[in-house]
Amino acid sequence: MQPSHEKPQNARSPQTQPPLKNPEGRDCEAEQTQCCVVGGGPAGMMLGLLLARAGVRVTVLEKHRDFLRDFRGDTVHPSTLRLLDELGLGERFARLPAGHLEQMRIQVGGTTVVMADFRRLRGPHRHIAMVPQWDFLDLLAAAAAEEPSFDLRMCSEVTGLRTGSGRVTGVRYRDVDGVERELAAPLTVGCDGRWSVVRRAAGLRSIDFELPMDVWQVRAAKADGATDGEVFGRFGGGRAAVTMDRGDYYQTAYLIPKGHDEALRAQDISVFRAQLAELFGWSEEQLEPVRSWDDVKLLRTEMNRLRRWYGEGVLCIGDAAHVMSPVGGVGVNIAVQDAVAAARFLAEPLRRGHVPTSVLAKIQRRRSLPVVVAQQSQRGEHEMLLRPALDGTLDERKLPVLLRLLRRFPALRGLTGYIGGIGIRPERAPAFARRSPARVS
Repeated sequence: MQPSHEKPQNARSPQTQPPLKNPEGRDCEAEQTQCCVVGGGPAGMMLGLLLARAGVRVTVLEKHRDFLRDFRGDTVHPSTLRLLDELGLGERFARLPAGHLEQMRIQVGGTTVVMADFRRLRGPHRHIAMVPQWDFLDLLAAAAAEEPSFDLRMCSEVTGLRTGSGRVTGVRYRDVDGVERELAAPLTVGCDGRWSVVRRAAGLRSIDFELPMDVWQVRAAKADGATDGEVFGRFGGGRAAVTMDRGDYYQTAYLIPKGHDEALRAQDISVFRAQLAELFGWSEEQLEPVRSWDDVKLLRTEMNRLRRWYGEGVLCIGDAAHVMSPVGGVGVNIAVQDAVAAARFLAEPLRRGHVPTSVLAKIQRRRSLPVVVAQQSQRGEHEMLLRPALDGTLDERKLPVLLRLLRRFPALRGLTGYIGGIGIRPERAPAFARRSPARVS
């Protein structure tokens, strides 16, 4: 499955709008918008789309030229698929090249365990769709560009926050030509990921959690006749890896002990190739894409969440508010759910031109429980499965209790499928954002 280089015309030039007022009621000299969204990832693009459908003038600033980047979260879960239907985008999404994952399996030594079974869910979407994130973001950008109040600016890197009278009043950013500019807004929303400029500039502090692993990300070629649409993990001999079928290649996450990247790369690449071959039974031809260490990308994993997601005039959602472990691929979908909840609370105050801090607090209260539950579940999987796998103590003859229960009671796989695929407190599209497919096709 290859990236599509034909990009929709989703970026708009700055629009001429009547000036807004700052909190003191004076005209601001900087260019104006009603909501500045920093970051064009899943949270930022979904929030921009929803607010634009509410009639809010929203500007999304994305530092990259396009959405084409490898090794991003490419799983779209049932909760997000249902949301796309409600937004009238389900049919458009269904036309994207995608794999369907109905079960998540792992193999410990010679023992196979079904960790989650999405076929047991209710509703039309009983699977996870595996779609390149750039295609998903292009879809959201194209839908948002149909709204007259939406403005997406690519190659626009936010460098800091504007402040005045004890509150955030917008951002400073560098445009496509390298010109330093300012954008004023009653509310700035940080959707700029785990290394969020907004989060740091606003002085928001986090609770950090220890993770046992970092991740090497590689591609491997598919063998002829291989079955599409699987995600499977292999654990044994002090090694652990999860691979996803991406059509014409396998996208593989190989786990290494936290902080051991430099030491392990001192070995010849043939050692790593042999480990992959042993875990997955791959041939030399399938491992041809892994020719040198340059083909092995490092993801330094983190897990944290902000103690407070907001300040006066500023809010963080998605990875900017809570960095998830890569376990389960839930980060994208939780970020999308954050955006839906935020849009529901923010639309009316933004139309009035002022968002009280109490509204921002409501967004955090609404979304905190799903985030805490997901992170606790991930931490449990780290300790039950990943840490023992990496230190060589995971034994198929004495599986952890949960794995034994999942093997014995198939109904439990439906419960884990619901927790992973739908989650706690799933969000529904607000009425102002819903469209019929005929209106958006």
